[in-house]
Amino acid sequence: MWTDYKKASNLMSAQMWKDVLEGDGLPTKILPDGDILTWSERSTFRVLVPKGREHVADEILRKL
Repeated sequence: MWTDYKKASNLMSAQMWKDVLEGDGLPTKILPDGDILTWSERSTFRVLVPKGREHVADEILRKL
């Protein structure tokens, strides 16, 4: 089960958040916000982390 952790304004930002979190071992997914059939690089994206592991993501970002 996955939960929303952060919103990114575009695909590049979402991929950067994903790389930061996965670099410290936290599995992460990114999905376009809205209909997946109409997404583009400039769409808003959701960064998802496993449910119950949000505190781990908080700690990773706190180290930055």
